[in-house]
Amino acid sequence: MKEKVVILGGGESGTGSAVLAKKQGYDVLLSDSGKISDRNLARLKEYGIPYEEGTHTLAGILDASLVIKSPGIPDTTPFIMELRERSVPVISEIEFAGKFTNAYLICVTGSNGKTTTTNLIYHILKNAGLNVAMAGNVGESFAFSVAIHDYDYYVLELSSFQLDGMFSFRADISILLNITPDHLDRYDYDFSRYADSKFRVINNQTAEDFLICWADDPVIESELEKRNPPVNILRFSDSREEGMAAFVKDDKLILSTDNKSEIIMTIHDLALKGRHNTYNSMASAIAGKVLEIRKETIRQSLSKFQGVEHRLETVISVHGIRFINDSKATNVNSSWYALECMTPGVVWIAGGTDKGNDYSELHEIVRTKVKAIVCLGKDSSKIVNSFTGIVSTIVETTSMSEAVKSAYYLASKGDTVLLSPACASFNRGEITEER
Repeated sequence: MKEKVVILGGGESGTGSAVLAKKQGYDVLLSDSGKISDRNLARLKEYGIPYEEGTHTLAGILDASLVIKSPGIPDTTPFIMELRERSVPVISEIEFAGKFTNAYLICVTGSNGKTTTTNLIYHILKNAGLNVAMAGNVGESFAFSVAIHDYDYYVLELSSFQLDGMFSFRADISILLNITPDHLDRYDYDFSRYADSKFRVINNQTAEDFLICWADDPVIESELEKRNPPVNILRFSDSREEGMAAFVKDDKLILSTDNKSEIIMTIHDLALKGRHNTYNSMASAIAGKVLEIRKETIRQSLSKFQGVEHRLETVISVHGIRFINDSKATNVNSSWYALECMTPGVVWIAGGTDKGNDYSELHEIVRTKVKAIVCLGKDSSKIVNSFTGIVSTIVETTSMSEAVKSAYYLASKGDTVLLSPACASFNRGEITEER
């Protein structure tokens, strides 16, 4: 009798998991409480995979021997808790797909910069001629890619929700960019639980593996001191040199591995500007060096990278007002980095679904950079209360169209309208071509 696998969620990762499970000989059921997209329905039918949508049939789920859960389904969901009480393993797509590939795995996580760094590393490896794919939170479903293709390398962007469902998975290179408060609503507003989730990226790593991390993040350094993992740790910093695998000196990005330092390029030649992108570039350069990619390939890749959609993306200029889409900035720290890149005269569009945000760390930079705030969301009271007295003009809106129009009227020639939510749940496409 075939082992039964139930996939909860019919999105990209769930559909990919169903295809991989089917190809591996499991008895598969995919269940989604909502509507499955036409594209994913067509894929399920192509591979003959049974599914249900608009409901979860409890009896069909509870008799599974293995459950693969969408990252969006909380662990506190009653039937997830019941599955665990019955000792049914509940894992993520990443954990499942990792069992069926021998590819070299480069795994990127952190509160901010994951997507950019994942894309940068993929760009470097691709330019080096390696047989590589990008997956996880970006690119194709990891499970579907493993089912259909035969790649030698994967660069995986991993969220805390995906990491929570990973147990035996082992990364060859893990990259931990930073840990700042995010998704605290999912972790009972306990920051230590969120940090523990991020550190799952180093689970099962050995002395043969590598951890690349930001040396100036106090949470990372404190956790490393407590955990003392056996992995080879390669740190980067723009403020110190000693013990760093990558650092900045006299505006030059320098790699220092195997007791040998070499200048890669000046930070002015990096395609991506801003301090946070210097960090992302250093982490990516170290990964390239671990894989013994030529310095020239790394340099060219970092200087010619085109950037990530919706990350500090200039959309349009109207009457001398520049509109920038940074809608991937879904937490406070990410918006801080976006504002740091701006010159004074910013009309800041912020808001959405609050995840337990503390906006106090933005007070100083908002005071110096922001002339007006346009709030977007059903409840803007937290943003209004936090920045009253810091910014003289705060406007509340209920739609992206209204927010962009309000920002346009508040801005003057030479100003910047910045969409950088610091919250979740935005339609990233709506800013395009708005006036």
